[in-house]
Amino acid sequence: MSLNQPQKVLFDRASYRCSQVITNAYSTSFSLAIKFLHKDFVNPIHGIYGFVRLSDEIVDSFHDFPKQQLLERFKQETYQAIDEKISLNPILNSFQFVVNEFGIERAMIDKFIASMEMDLRKAEYTQEKYEEYILGSAEVVGLMCLKVFTEGNQEMYDALTPSAMKLGSAFQKINFLRDLKDDHYGLGRSYFPGIDVSELDDATKQKIEADIQADFNAGYEGILKLPKKARFGVYLAYIYYTALFKKISNTPSTRILQERISISKPRKASLLFGSYVRHSFNLI
Repeated sequence: MSLNQPQKVLFDRASYRCSQVITNAYSTSFSLAIKFLHKDFVNPIHGIYGFVRLSDEIVDSFHDFPKQQLLERFKQETYQAIDEKISLNPILNSFQFVVNEFGIERAMIDKFIASMEMDLRKAEYTQEKYEEYILGSAEVVGLMCLKVFTEGNQEMYDALTPSAMKLGSAFQKINFLRDLKDDHYGLGRSYFPGIDVSELDDATKQKIEADIQADFNAGYEGILKLPKKARFGVYLAYIYYTALFKKISNTPSTRILQERISISKPRKASLLFGSYVRHSFNLI
């Protein structure tokens, strides 16, 4: 693990542990996928996920608190941490190190925060706003991770940028379908443009799924070209989301509005085993 200042080794280690705890608490799928990245990437990806998750929680979960003020404070503390290269918030301390170590542009963070701010407003999305939200909430997160995986190789980063964005987009859109009930009835959100979620039918759902499949196809092409140190971990996340996507695709639209579709732990274990076998025999 790289450390920016020897005298704060213990705090940096504790900070990454906090980011790991956040990741493990909120996403078993991503937690497992991260474990199969090269050790050089484990802490940085936890650092990114912890920051993203905490931002998302502010707008999604803290209903009894002033969300707008909390998000604004979090944003300012994020930029301050990056500039000062330290934060007493361990999640931000982890994130600032990743930003500074791997050259993550401020514009990416700006776009991400802007999407979180969009979630503070209950509104139906136009196509333009939908694409803007996807860019900030998912595609730039894929690019942050790609900055880590390419380790300063700008030529490789540029070549894989479109695929990384498409893969992030596919993951986010699957999340939208999975969380349709909670977003619509619990948070008053409707991300898919021009669609009345309360009247979602199978034909409309299939159009959304066709769009996701196109993103998935483009994203998979990029996975195959990732450095070996990153390939299997990202591939495993792709496999988990593929299984979730298939389950959602096979679920009637009426049921999507009634429950949150998920993959069982035994099924995840089976997917892990199959993916590892394919990886071991160079079949991906």
